[in-house]
Amino acid sequence: MPRYDYILFDADNTLFDFDRAEREALCRVLSRRGYPVGEETLALYLSINRGLWARFDRGEIAQRELVVKRFADFTRAMGRSDDPAEFNREYLMCLGEGAYLLPGAQELCHTLAGVCTLALVTNGVALAQRGRFGRSPLKADIRWLFISEEVGASKPDPAFFQAVFQTMGLEKLERALMVGDNLLTDVKGGLAAGIDAAWYNPQGLPRSGDVRPTYEIRSYEELKELVLGPEDVQAPL
Repeated sequence: MPRYDYILFDADNTLFDFDRAEREALCRVLSRRGYPVGEETLALYLSINRGLWARFDRGEIAQRELVVKRFADFTRAMGRSDDPAEFNREYLMCLGEGAYLLPGAQELCHTLAGVCTLALVTNGVALAQRGRFGRSPLKADIRWLFISEEVGASKPDPAFFQAVFQTMGLEKLERALMVGDNLLTDVKGGLAAGIDAAWYNPQGLPRSGDVRPTYEIRSYEELKELVLGPEDVQAPL
């Protein structure tokens, strides 16, 4: 019997290789619009974007404002005056095509789906997330996809998780586990909602703040052992 019956996965940098998808989408859009495509340009955008997403995680800015402001700030810094809303729409369309998985993610989900109900829970933008999920092989094993933009609340707000639990018919919270790479949105959010939370930390980053995950895992193998027990984990064929 598995330790958990429900596994809620974060999407980006937990199962999906968001860094690759982001970089490729950005390079395509910059090239189309005649921007220089180089490390300096990419670093500028990433700095602006990640700063705004950190504000979003803290509840300081709405997502609909964030996604436009990032390109307004970027184009201004580049001395251009492109329409930031249109820039964002074009970028999201490209991002939605980047359904790249982290190595081992498909095998992990296929293994766990045999004994658990899997869900994807994400704060990402719906246009991109639905495109990426729909193009990925994970849709064969992950039954549920919850996107904060559609739910009406965002991680770590308990309202987001309550909506997820209600839709899934999840009543025994001790049988559910949240897995994600973000201590604030994934781990703190899951714990506040009353479920266990595993911090996926493959790089061994130091834990910051006062968030104490139920588990800290460095690999998918550790997660499989946690859920299934070591005797039930088999090497992939």
